[in-house]
Amino acid sequence: MQDQQASLVEYGARRAIVTITAIMCALLEIVDSTIVNVALNEMRGNMGATLPEVGWVITAYAIGNVIIVPMTSWLSQQFGRRNYFAASIILFTICSFLCGNAGNIWELVFFRLLQGIGGGALLVTSQTIITESYPPEKRGMAQAIYGLGVIIGPTLGPPLGGYIVDHYSWPYIFYINLPIGAIAAFLTLQFVRSPRYAEKRAAKDVDWLGIALLAITVGALQYILERGQEDDWFESPVILGLTITSVFGLFFFIWRELTFRYPVVELRVLKNTNLRTGTILSFIMGFGLYGSTFIIPLYTQGLLGWTAQQSGALMIPAAITTAFMMPIIGRLLGKGAKQQVLVALGFLLFAVYSFWGYRILTPDTPKDTFFWMLIVRGVGMGMLFIPISMLSLSTLKGRQIGEGAAFTGMMRQLGGSFGIALITTFMSHQNVVHKAALVQHLDVTNPAVQARIAGMERNFINKGLTLDKAKAAAYQALEGMTMKQASVLSYMDVFLYIGVIFVICVPFILMIKTRKSGPKLDLGDAMH
Repeated sequence: MQDQQASLVEYGARRAIVTITAIMCALLEIVDSTIVNVALNEMRGNMGATLPEVGWVITAYAIGNVIIVPMTSWLSQQFGRRNYFAASIILFTICSFLCGNAGNIWELVFFRLLQGIGGGALLVTSQTIITESYPPEKRGMAQAIYGLGVIIGPTLGPPLGGYIVDHYSWPYIFYINLPIGAIAAFLTLQFVRSPRYAEKRAAKDVDWLGIALLAITVGALQYILERGQEDDWFESPVILGLTITSVFGLFFFIWRELTFRYPVVELRVLKNTNLRTGTILSFIMGFGLYGSTFIIPLYTQGLLGWTAQQSGALMIPAAITTAFMMPIIGRLLGKGAKQQVLVALGFLLFAVYSFWGYRILTPDTPKDTFFWMLIVRGVGMGMLFIPISMLSLSTLKGRQIGEGAAFTGMMRQLGGSFGIALITTFMSHQNVVHKAALVQHLDVTNPAVQARIAGMERNFINKGLTLDKAKAAAYQALEGMTMKQASVLSYMDVFLYIGVIFVICVPFILMIKTRKSGPKLDLGDAMH
C-alpha cells in the first residue's frame, strides 16, 4: 500500500497541473450547488414555476449527489479512478449545457439531477487525487490547498450567479461550466493517474437494489414535502401513495443494507454512539446552512427588490469570515480543544444569527442591517464543519473512518435537501395563515382603513386613472401590501424556528462524551 501511494506522488509542473485540475473540479461542484440560489426568482418568472417547484432545482442536484457518493469508491475501482473522474466531469458538463437549454421547470430539474450525479464524484475524488499527489511530509499543504478551494467555492457562487443574471440571463450560470469542464476533462485524461487496485468487485457484488431503494425513498419523501401543501396532503391519492412507498422503501432499504454482503451504505457503523450523534448534528447543520442560504436571496430579491448581484454580494463577508475561522478552529483542535464545546458554540452562534434575522426582517430592511448578522453566521459556520466531522469520527478505527465520513457527508446533504423542502412547504402554509389573520384586521368600515384607501385613490386619480379604476387599483394595492406583510411574517417564522432548533441542540451536544484515546484524524479525514 505504501509503494502504491508513493507511485502516485507527482513533482514539479505535473503536480501543479494535477492540483489545479482537482481544485477546478471541486469548485465546479461546490459553485454549482450555490450559484443557482440568486437566480431562482428569474427561473420562476421565465418558466412560470411556483416557489416549491423552483426549490427542486436545488434539491434535485443534492439528491443526485447523495445517490452517487456511496457508489464512488466501487465505480473508481471498477473503471479506474482517472476514467471515472473524467466521465463524471463530462457528464457534469453535458448536463450543464442541457440545464441552460431546458424548456420548462421539470426538464431543468431532471437535468440538474443528472448534473448532481456527475458532480457527486468531483468533490469526493478531488481531495483524494490532491492528497496522493503530494509526498507524506507535504500532505498538510495539500489539505490546506484543497480546503482553500472548498471555502472559496460557496463564496464565489452567489455573487457570480448574481453578476451573470443581472448582465446576461440565468442559463449562462450553467454555460460557464462548459469551457472549464472541457479543460478539466482534457487535463484529467492527460495527467491524472489511477492507483492499481488490488481487487475489482464484480458487477453482481454492487448493491443495485440498495441504490434503487435509496433513490425511491429519497425521491418519494422529497415529492411529499414539496407538493404536499399544494395537493392538500393526504387528501391527494398521489401523496398518500408516495407516503406508503417511502415508508416501505425505507424499511426494505434498511433491511437490505443490514443483510447484503457489500451494502451501498454501511449502516452497521452507526452502532458507534459518537457517529450517531454526529450524523444527527450533520443533518441539522445541513438543514440550517442550506435553508438559510436558500431563503435570504428569495427574501432580498422577492420582497426588497434587490438585484441578483446585490443578493449574492451580501453573502461575501460571511463566507470570508468562515474562511478566516477555519484555520483558527483547526489550531484550537490541534491544541486539545473539545469538539463538542466548539460545536455547541457554533450552534449557539447560528441560533443568535437566526433570532437576529427574526428581529430585523421588515418589508424594507436596509442593506447595512444584515452585515453583522451575517458575520455571526460566518463565525458560527466556521465552528461547525471540521469539529462535527471530527466528533463523528473520533472513536472510529480503520475502514470505519471512511464509512463514517461518507455517511455524515451524505446526511449533511440530505439535511439541506429536506430543509429546503420543509421551509418552502412551511412558508406556503404560513403565508395563508398570516394573510387570513391580517385580512381580519382590514375592516372596510374602519375609519383608518377608509382613510388609507381614499388616500391611495387620490394618488391614482392624480396619475390619470378614472374614479372606478382608481378605486380598483387602491384595493389591489392594499391586497399587495397585505401579501407582502404576510410574506415577511413567514420569513420571520422560518428564522425563529431554525433558531429554536439550534438552541435546543446545545445542551445535548455538551452532554456528548468522547474517548480521549481515539485515533487522531487529519483535516483530510474530517472534510472527506
